Amino acid sequence: MDTLETILGHTFRDPALLQLALTHGSVGYENQRPQADNQRLEFLGDAVLQLALSHLLYSRSPKADEGVLTKARAQLVSTKALARLARQIGLGTHLILGRGEEANGGRDRDSTLADALEAVAGAIYLDAGNAAAHQFATRLFTPDLDALEQGPLERNPKGELQELIQASNATPPVYSIVAADGPDHAKSFCAAVSWLGHELGRGNGRSKKEAETEAAQAALESITLKKLLRKTCEDSVSNPEKPAPEANN
Repeated sequence: MDTLETILGHTFRDPALLQLALTHGSVGYENQRPQADNQRLEFLGDAVLQLALSHLLYSRSPKADEGVLTKARAQLVSTKALARLARQIGLGTHLILGRGEEANGGRDRDSTLADALEAVAGAIYLDAGNAAAHQFATRLFTPDLDALEQGPLERNPKGELQELIQASNATPPVYSIVAADGPDHAKSFCAAVSWLGHELGRGNGRSKKEAETEAAQAALESITLKKLLRKTCEDSVSNPEKPAPEANN
């Protein structure tokens, strides 16, 4: 753990917190017995990173309005962005996985890496408080924050969502236009995206494409998507020969 602590810039007073942050749910699932994992820390770390980045964006972009700040934060904490940062610090090599998850490429799966990075942020917060967590987020996200000042980070929420779902070998997401208001020359569309019969998010836009893009962004931030991905992953570990589930009609 010493090497990882050096990379993180934080030495844990309670090393068990870091070990917990690195422990994937597949460990207990495979052993069929209670096993503490990083899911609760992931929940906490998501809020920790959101707060730290809100503060950083607010301070660095005094002229940006709420909508711009919200979109910038969403880009920074998207699953793909967090997974990329996790790879940069080599977090995958330190994960504690079940054998099936390891064999199925979990060590380099975007959702697993992103969840673990959030869990690490939560662990740092519990270990040393908000100042230490804020310092960690500052070190981690400064390059991306600098890039944002040069222009918006490249956004492709639909592509990110597609990649996440394809990694689980399941059926693709389905987009639908659920509402269209206004005159022909100034229509406003509302799109919804669903997967396996569950609605993941909705978005609005002046075109169908824009509405679907916003819906995909909402899906990437949804708890429902995380739960479905985790369940699909667990099912693939316990039933490797079982075909991917089909979406509900």
